[in-house]
Amino acid sequence: MGHVTEPVDTGRRYGGAGALAHTAQGGMAATGRGISRSGRGRILRGGVAAAGLLAFVATTSAASAQSGAASAASAPASAGLSPTLSSTPYLPKPTGSHPIGTTSLYLKDASRPDPWVSSVKARELMASLWYPAKPPGRKRAPYMTPKESELLLRSGGITSVSADTLSRTRTNAFTDAEPAGRKHGLPLIVLSPGYTKPRTELTALAEDLASRGYVVAAIDHTYENVATTFPDGRVATCVTCEIDKNPAWWEKLAKGRATDVSFVLDQLAGSHSKWKGARLIDTSRIAMAGHSAGGASTIAAMLKDSRIRAGIDIDGTTEVRIPDSGLSRPFLFLGKPATYTPGKGDAAATWERDWKKLNGWKRWLLVTGAEHTSFTDLGVLVDQLGIDDGADIPGVRAMDITRRYVAAFFDLHLRKKPQPLLDKPSARYPEVKHCSVKTKTCR
Repeated sequence: MGHVTEPVDTGRRYGGAGALAHTAQGGMAATGRGISRSGRGRILRGGVAAAGLLAFVATTSAASAQSGAASAASAPASAGLSPTLSSTPYLPKPTGSHPIGTTSLYLKDASRPDPWVSSVKARELMASLWYPAKPPGRKRAPYMTPKESELLLRSGGITSVSADTLSRTRTNAFTDAEPAGRKHGLPLIVLSPGYTKPRTELTALAEDLASRGYVVAAIDHTYENVATTFPDGRVATCVTCEIDKNPAWWEKLAKGRATDVSFVLDQLAGSHSKWKGARLIDTSRIAMAGHSAGGASTIAAMLKDSRIRAGIDIDGTTEVRIPDSGLSRPFLFLGKPATYTPGKGDAAATWERDWKKLNGWKRWLLVTGAEHTSFTDLGVLVDQLGIDDGADIPGVRAMDITRRYVAAFFDLHLRKKPQPLLDKPSARYPEVKHCSVKTKTCR
């Protein structure tokens, strides 16, 4: 795997970052707001719309900046989060009390060939870990490399900002800081990003969970995203973006990601762990969450690996079917109303199909005003750069909501801490609607 595969031409058949856009209305149209309202009903198994990651850049003009600022000002206040236009992007501060360390791991599964490139005889993966750390940290962690930033922006057709802009994003974790915690005292959360997206898109969520006392592992699924950089300098890009997609292909993707997840768990929680802080992990408290294709893959991973005790699908249309015997472990659906309102559309139908087979604790929550990218770092970063992704909720507010509800779910099911937030609508988060599949209503 010594080659670099450049992202596909985004003007052809694929969406913003190379993902195939499955549309309910037959396409998408750019408007002054970035995405037409009629285009929001699209179904995205791949993790990004043609507008998705930064793809519709209206402008970074003063008018766009004022519009973003006005939208942010109208949102409810969120502790530690303040949307600000900035030439140097930054992630919102975590809400927990722990300092955060981070490190990257290169992992090689010699037991299987790469599923996408036949000439590669072993599956190579990169994973990032975030964890509670001992202060003080010395070197703040980079968000991504300049090359990764260049490829990610290019895949979205973004030319209005410097190619290395995203690599300059300020994070809140410190590289290789000393892990902190008692032996076998920290739950482990695995994160899987959207299709075509690097693992870094979930950094703000990962940092927040680590600040709350979790170890978090985010996986780059090689050849499924615009750029994975290996320690020797090789950059693997989106080979799969050139493949025609159908439901069977998306099922293969989800099952392949499930295998990636199990391998990473073996490497972290096994007897010969690749991480020096592995003794801190409580292997009886492991869970998973993912965005888009990563969220859809959570069900596949839970079906494959019983070590995963609870899971979250964030805005991901599912393909892998739960068997008639059902899945009894806790599960949360978190998404946007335009795609996942019960009874409306093919994407929501996949959640309804799964809902019937989820036999344990379960919730179906939708965030009013959210777009596909709103649940990731990208919603925050585009606001700071004056780029409109079409969301009707500021990215900083959407991130606050995502962090709060994801943490509540894991605190309930891995730490047995009661979470009334998950039981009924909240005055603090009125954007979040609790949905009933039986009545096809959300309130």
